Amino acid sequence: MEQRHLGRTGLRVSRIGLGTLTWGRDTDEHDAADMLKAFWEAGGTLVDTADVYGDGEAEYLLGRLMDGLVPRHDLVVSTKAGSVPDPDRRFDGSRGHLLAALDDSLARLGTDHIDVWHVHAYDPSTPLEETLQALDLAVSSGRVRYAGVSNFCGWQLAKAATWQLAAPGTRTRLASTQMEYSLLQRGVEREVLPAALDLGIGILPSSPLGRGVLTGKYRDGLPPDSRGASEQLAPFVEPYLDDTARRITDAVTTAADGLAVTPLQVALAWVRDRPGVSAPIVGARTAQQLTAALSVESLSLPDEICRALDDVSAPVHRYPDHDWSTL
Repeated sequence: MEQRHLGRTGLRVSRIGLGTLTWGRDTDEHDAADMLKAFWEAGGTLVDTADVYGDGEAEYLLGRLMDGLVPRHDLVVSTKAGSVPDPDRRFDGSRGHLLAALDDSLARLGTDHIDVWHVHAYDPSTPLEETLQALDLAVSSGRVRYAGVSNFCGWQLAKAATWQLAAPGTRTRLASTQMEYSLLQRGVEREVLPAALDLGIGILPSSPLGRGVLTGKYRDGLPPDSRGASEQLAPFVEPYLDDTARRITDAVTTAADGLAVTPLQVALAWVRDRPGVSAPIVGARTAQQLTAALSVESLSLPDEICRALDDVSAPVHRYPDHDWSTL
């Protein structure tokens, strides 16, 4: 698998990442082992998790598999901290919480360092410089190699990255930002993507298949074994089952038919090759699904197909994003 630099850093990652959102909850150890082995054998290196996935079970399971199945040094392990199970405070970006969460993640993963550590979301209750100092301390202590953020909007990302760049050699520059990005969700193109490109931050798209909708499996209803049919994940899928999503999915299917490939491959290749993208994070449920996603490696979409998909999925961006003098 082709390797790419993560933003403007020296770290190289596989251009498809393996997500572990369902590990330890819907994905058991056997299926997780099959996926990790298939990913590694295909040349994949970037594995993404978080301390809240499966209430910590995803990290614990990944740590067990790295201990005996796949060499730790062959993987780039990314995890996140900052989400908390508190209805009154969903995110905790305080220095104390983040550093304690890092120690817990290291213990569950059974490793002495995290390759890429992300703040899971912006915490408006904590001064941003305090949150960012936790990243600096984590890197300077050797427990973290590279740092990033997740789910920061444009101004939040730009402020954080600029603060870090203001003291080179003292503060850790942001390497990456993880955001939802697909043909069904192009909101990052409004401000996040331009900020990331300008500041040298790599984009790690989550849900690159539109929460599974772009594969076309929901065109004729809800398959009983799908996430959309599960009680826990149905609210996650439902927003992308409207008429707009159906029109975009139909266009992806038409493009796939013309190229003699699958809708999954078309949708994944589109987001993988967008400007600024380092690696989409694919969250498969089975090794078979993952293998289907990894088969996109040899596919590059023709320019005319990209333009057609861009047009059919184009978000409405007007003032002040476009040249206001023409409005």
